[in-house]
Amino acid sequence: MKKIVLALMLLVGLSSAEDITPKLVIDLTAGNIKTFEARVLKAIVVNKNHYKSKNQELEVAVVVHGSAYRFFVNDLSKTKYKDDKALLAKNKEIQSKIKSLLTTYNVEFFACKTGMIKNNLVDEDILSFVKIVPTATIALIDKQIRGYAYLLVEDK
Repeated sequence: MKKIVLALMLLVGLSSAEDITPKLVIDLTAGNIKTFEARVLKAIVVNKNHYKSKNQELEVAVVVHGSAYRFFVNDLSKTKYKDDKALLAKNKEIQSKIKSLLTTYNVEFFACKTGMIKNNLVDEDILSFVKIVPTATIALIDKQIRGYAYLLVEDK
């Protein structure tokens, strides 16, 4: 009888492990366009599709702070990023891809209020679907205690 109970417990444990939803929180501080495109915009799609091919849904959250705010503002002309020619040239394309991550891939976005204040940004400056949180640290802690793997995306 003990062997049967042990076998059942092992089976239940193995089946539970397979049901774990993969989760990723990206700690985004990078302000470099190429880094952002490669390590966030493209990488999220690749990773989401990988898990989809395995009949799993990867949950992704992006916590924005540091130099990364530039990708998430409504109107660059009203911010300190107004003279960034490279960003101005790619801004519509970048914002379109960010919105696609939201609508097609259900990615959550969070912006650090403390960093926004340091960068002279108000809530209205940030894209409407980005949730404003008191600090990046709080958002990262909240996601990690819910089982999200941590990935730092920074400029090198």
